[in-house]
Amino acid sequence: MANNHTNYKTVYAFAREMHPKTEKFDVQYGTAGFRAKANTLGYVMYRMGLLAVLRARYKKACIGAMITASHNPEPDNGVKLIDPCGEMLEQSWEAWATKFANVADDRLEELITEIVSELGIEMTQRVEILVGKDTRPSSPSLAKALCDGILALSGKPIDYGIVTTPQLHYFVYCRNTHHQYGTPTEEGYYTKLCSAFKKIRGNTFNFNNYKNKLLYDGANGVGAKKIKYFQECLGETLKIDRYNDELIGTGKLNYLCGADYVKTKQTFPNGVPKEVGQRCCSVDGDADRLMYYYLDENEKFHLLDGDRIAILIAEYLKDLVQNIGFSVNLGIVQTAYANGASTDYITNTLKIPVSFVCTGVKYLHHEAQKYDIGVYFEANGHGTVVFKKEFKEKIHSSLSSPDVSNEAKSKIEKIKTVIDLINETVGDALSDLLLVETILHSKGWSIQDWEKCYDDLPNCLMKVSVKDRNKITTTNAERTCVKPEGLQQEIDNIVKKYKAGRSFVRPSGTEDLIRVYAEAAIKEEADQLALDVALKVYEMAEGIGPKPTL
Repeated sequence: MANNHTNYKTVYAFAREMHPKTEKFDVQYGTAGFRAKANTLGYVMYRMGLLAVLRARYKKACIGAMITASHNPEPDNGVKLIDPCGEMLEQSWEAWATKFANVADDRLEELITEIVSELGIEMTQRVEILVGKDTRPSSPSLAKALCDGILALSGKPIDYGIVTTPQLHYFVYCRNTHHQYGTPTEEGYYTKLCSAFKKIRGNTFNFNNYKNKLLYDGANGVGAKKIKYFQECLGETLKIDRYNDELIGTGKLNYLCGADYVKTKQTFPNGVPKEVGQRCCSVDGDADRLMYYYLDENEKFHLLDGDRIAILIAEYLKDLVQNIGFSVNLGIVQTAYANGASTDYITNTLKIPVSFVCTGVKYLHHEAQKYDIGVYFEANGHGTVVFKKEFKEKIHSSLSSPDVSNEAKSKIEKIKTVIDLINETVGDALSDLLLVETILHSKGWSIQDWEKCYDDLPNCLMKVSVKDRNKITTTNAERTCVKPEGLQQEIDNIVKKYKAGRSFVRPSGTEDLIRVYAEAAIKEEADQLALDVALKVYEMAEGIGPKPTL
């Protein structure tokens, strides 16, 4: 395998013998990579190991491969590839990933030859693939299959063991910037984030209505393990009470807990005590989503989701960049799932530009990069802040400029520290947690103070099982249904019946499901609106199984 004319029969032979294609159905690489029942993924992992080496050689850089199914149940697993700057796999390569996963065993070597020839990949370079995995019992054996694929094309797997998905994104970027972004180790990650957090906070742990105690739901996943290191680093700066940190293999990963459960069920996760007024948060199984919530005096549950996190961060940064000597283009990126009240607050109160894109972090991340400072969050709690290279260069040069006032330089120093607190590569629940706590502390806010910014419109999410999800297509950042013909008109007619009504439908990226979102002035009407639309989808998009109900 020394050059582009390599015979790949050994790759095929090993695949046939050790990792044969066992499933007849096709799988598709999406925003979340591949996800399925863990016992069906051995051959997919092997082939993604092959593709990872090809991608790394094409980019002439190290890339990552993360084995996780995020917020899915414990029997599931998956894999996604991470590009050199820590971002999601380039969209044009998703098609190659899908081809590699579905090609017959006896055509695997032919497909490798095709991609090498078509893209002019030089096969002599020794490349590194960083491998991470979550806490699922299936992850070690799937990691072995992945590494077999990497080795089959003479790549070098570097096993980081059990890490959060955002940590692996971080490590990839650190290695490709030759440690300029940070040290590509867990210790380097914790040190960078915790040092920035403590530097901003100073010696005052409690301030006005802010109390430095947080109840933390780790979803019985990797985030439950890694938060312990933050506790050690932060000491008394932030007191974190941990819940849902059961051992690997208990079957409790994401079960009745975690960010996705809290968001979809709008209730406390199992195990977290219901202390009135106490600030709580949940992460998901691979620690890339974050939700905040609390219980009021009337035992009512209050959720502060990704929309509110984005607004909290954007407002803080807007204040921070005022009067620093140059103008800054700050914007927020949302999806159709963003609550209408949040968009109204961003536009009319904060006066911050807001962009809409399709669901999927890759779309939000790309759009956010158009701003000097781009804040993006999905309502599900997955998001971060990205800073343009030119903006970073500007703040560095301003610190040494005699034309910039000392007051402005003090603000710029704080901005630099805030940047160090943020994992720009991808949404990172642990980094986002520290950022939220930093902002609440600086404002002297309780979680109730934070919630007072605006009132969410009640909303409801539903799913409709269909024969083929591809029967529904959308446009306008997924807010308008194009096919089947006539469905959007039916949705519009239904929405008109409800005060402050809004609803949209979109196909799932991984399953034959259609997702329905609805919001209205009161909760009962939001629920009924969602049901009305779901029933119309069932009728017009070949629904299967029982009809939707509340």
